[in-house]
Amino acid sequence: MSYHPSPDRPLVTIPVLLQRARDGQPLVMTTAYDAVTARLADPVVDMVLVGDSVGNVCLGFDNTLPVSMAMMNHHLEAVARTKPRALLVADMPYLSYHLSLDDTLCNAGGFLQRGAAAVKLEGGKKRVETIRALVECEIPVMGHLGLTPQSVHAMGGFKVQGRGAHDALRILEDAHRLQEAGCFALVLEGIPSEVASRITESLSILTIGIGAGPNCSGQVLVLHDVLGLTQGHRPKFVRTYVDGFDVLQQALTHWAEDVRGGAFPSPAESYALPADVHAAVAAWMPPTIRS
Repeated sequence: MSYHPSPDRPLVTIPVLLQRARDGQPLVMTTAYDAVTARLADPVVDMVLVGDSVGNVCLGFDNTLPVSMAMMNHHLEAVARTKPRALLVADMPYLSYHLSLDDTLCNAGGFLQRGAAAVKLEGGKKRVETIRALVECEIPVMGHLGLTPQSVHAMGGFKVQGRGAHDALRILEDAHRLQEAGCFALVLEGIPSEVASRITESLSILTIGIGAGPNCSGQVLVLHDVLGLTQGHRPKFVRTYVDGFDVLQQALTHWAEDVRGGAFPSPAESYALPADVHAAVAAWMPPTIRS
């Protein structure tokens, strides 16, 4: 089943999102990495992000750095095949926009050719020229400030950013630089609520918070965190709404017990032959094999 846009489920575009924000409607974004998660998310949210978080969430990496363009293209194509009506945003992975403008434009343009409506990249003032070049090529850009996972080593780990005056003011200034460069939205991750609130009230573009308090234009969480499908440490800003991992593992355990106990499959889950064919099969004798 695909969730095609229709009159009662219109396509969510950037102008639609901007108008919703002006009307005071908080925006919702979550991640999707394949057709199943896309179909779960699309009827519910305003934006679907094919995030490079696929690296730690689905692919077993410790962080997002090993995620390649080939991996991102693979997951983006799976999500795009569901034809979501939510705005589809694709994350630019590490080294996909760091080496040259030609590489950056080719990688980002490839995302749009595969069905994305916008791309997301991390960083502040050092990304201004990159963003301008993308926007000049009609590629909508969502920025990402604060705790930027691709900078995990430079930051010394996954730590809250902007707690000191210098860092807080730098993030504020970077937010305005990215707006001037042409971003239509910014993800604000892991920064104090007061900093995110000041950024939001001083910009005309969208702000999407994750660990940035309640005063952004919208919020984003990883779908697997919301559904309780991740194990181990979860950041403070995550709220889990169901213990999905335990629920699904219990269901799988129940099925395994039914198989081992002979309760699955039952006649209801099996196919039967017509009576005449059944008689022919029952009367069949294996041929004599001569060596």
